[in-house]
Amino acid sequence: MIIYIDENMPAILAEGFNLLQDPENIRQGLKDKISVKSIKSEFGKGIKDEDWIPLAGKKGACVITQDYNLNRITHQKALCEKYKLGMFYFRPPSKNGFSYWDMVKLLVKHWPEIMKVASKQKKPFAYRITSRSAALEKM
Repeated sequence: MIIYIDENMPAILAEGFNLLQDPENIRQGLKDKISVKSIKSEFGKGIKDEDWIPLAGKKGACVITQDYNLNRITHQKALCEKYKLGMFYFRPPSKNGFSYWDMVKLLVKHWPEIMKVASKQKKPFAYRITSRSAALEKM
């Protein structure tokens, strides 16, 4: 299974979390190993949401993003549902987004729960994560 980090988050997070996830894949003996990739690296910088959503969906992927508009813009939300994406929305406390280290802390804090939902819940689904979230919030 693939977890994509959206272009609105640093691509290096995908590389780092992919490395951190690998020992867990081995420890758990996962048949379908979890890999973490950057949308920017995988599909190209500046790719339109309408173009990467079907590509990610065909791979049975989940996406971590700060782009809450994917859930608000009707045709984009419909695309996410049509292509059965699992969505994790990081809701920053301001329009400026999370700082790099705040993103890292939130990902680390919620990573086990993200992995559990991503690997066990039927897609499509959507969850919200805020700086105050104790757990993933189903949308």
